[in-house]
Amino acid sequence: MNRINIIFLIAVFTLSCSTKPASIVDEKTGLKKKSDDFTFTEGPAADQNGNVYFTDQPANRILKWDAGNDSITVFMEDAGRSNGLYFRKENELLACADEKNELWLIDTETKQVDVLVDNFKGKKLNGPNDMWVDKYGGIYFTDPYYERDYWENPGQELEKRNVYYLTSDYSLVAIADSQLVQPNGIIGTPDGKTLYVADIGDNKTYQYSINGEGKLSNRTLFCEMGSDGMTIDEQGNVYLTGEGVTVFNKNGGQILHIPNHEDWTANVTFGGKENKTLFITAMGSVYTLEMNVKGAF
Repeated sequence: MNRINIIFLIAVFTLSCSTKPASIVDEKTGLKKKSDDFTFTEGPAADQNGNVYFTDQPANRILKWDAGNDSITVFMEDAGRSNGLYFRKENELLACADEKNELWLIDTETKQVDVLVDNFKGKKLNGPNDMWVDKYGGIYFTDPYYERDYWENPGQELEKRNVYYLTSDYSLVAIADSQLVQPNGIIGTPDGKTLYVADIGDNKTYQYSINGEGKLSNRTLFCEMGSDGMTIDEQGNVYLTGEGVTVFNKNGGQILHIPNHEDWTANVTFGGKENKTLFITAMGSVYTLEMNVKGAF
């Protein structure tokens, strides 16, 4: 090999090293188990201070992880068997309360509960599972069917398992997509232009263009993986759950897998004081992982 070729190879190697993308994970820390005192954790949602509310559905409780003192306390008992949670505004916590197939609004100061939705055209919902609030204040929510042993009258009154949209004034519920097998995780981009929905029943995740309040178009396959819960970071990376957490870039390419020792990872969100703490619910445990990116919501 001559001198020119050697110099060329050194230059290429140097360039490839210098352009290697930085890890989105804070390498100085690792995955930390915060507690394993629960039955089955779900639905993490962060408030404006970075505190994360999450559910223990079989125990019928909503709990709160305090980002300031790193402690976990019970926020609400008799929580409607809540699954997915999402903050609509300060002190306004939305809950997919599938004990009676309802969508709730909880005032986190008074703990007053308002039932926003309990049916679609006179038929009970299948069991709202997860949700996302758009820039208009409207709510997209998934309504798969998972028969619960605590239901007094099990059975699916609605023929399909849909994605719905509830208008910001709570006056209208409409179908946003009726072509999925088992819609579950859902998240949108902060600019309000793109929605992601996981079809866990078909092991796929789709992306949609948002063209106004509840108006979706251009459904395209994002990746060949379904998901229980979802979140998104400031770079547009999408985080899916199941066997740990799998991260895809905005083009649908897998860039990271975050394993844990649990049989199933149900959901994930960003929280913490700087919105750079990945909060993970998995079986009877909850975990945190410090990141180099912030959550995008």
